[in-house]
Amino acid sequence: MTVPLLLVRHAAHGHLGRILTGRGSDIALSSDGVTQAERLAQALTDWPVAAIYSSPQHRCRQTAAIIGDRLALAVQTSDALDEIDFGEWTGREFTDLEQDALWHRWNTTRSKTQPPGGERMTKAIERVAAFLDKLGAGDAQTVLCVTHADIIRGAIAHYLGLSLDNILRFDVDPASLSTLQFEGGQARLTTLNRVFA
Repeated sequence: MTVPLLLVRHAAHGHLGRILTGRGSDIALSSDGVTQAERLAQALTDWPVAAIYSSPQHRCRQTAAIIGDRLALAVQTSDALDEIDFGEWTGREFTDLEQDALWHRWNTTRSKTQPPGGERMTKAIERVAAFLDKLGAGDAQTVLCVTHADIIRGAIAHYLGLSLDNILRFDVDPASLSTLQFEGGQARLTTLNRVFA
């Protein structure tokens, strides 16, 4: 029995590319982000999605709600899909973080580095992988999870047996779709970073 899990990154918001939003803001999707989410929702109308889960962050819940409205499905929130807790880095501009040696270490050795006052990436991926494993061990229905770029990257690295130190070698764009197929306790990546235009 194969269980498809669809991993969706939230759509674009006003801080994207400028500020490390993390868990520190209830920022909504931008108008472009709403359009991205609507395009994705339209593309998913022919997919047999049976359930939608979302990170508790507003940008994810909003993306999930747009998809859920299109597919006539209620959205369930899960803390397991939450963004990494970036601690003291939350809300800082990326141009400012570029001056921080620990930030550079974080981006080259995610397996060993921890944001100041924040969460180790290994712990974040343990929580999301436990949640995805549980979904993947269920019935054969398709489940969609709306979450964050680093959470998706880390989950994919986990299931492919890759080091978290290498997750910045592939992209997970706003409103993109990546797909894992679970079967017999194993997961196989079948789609990575698909964006619907």
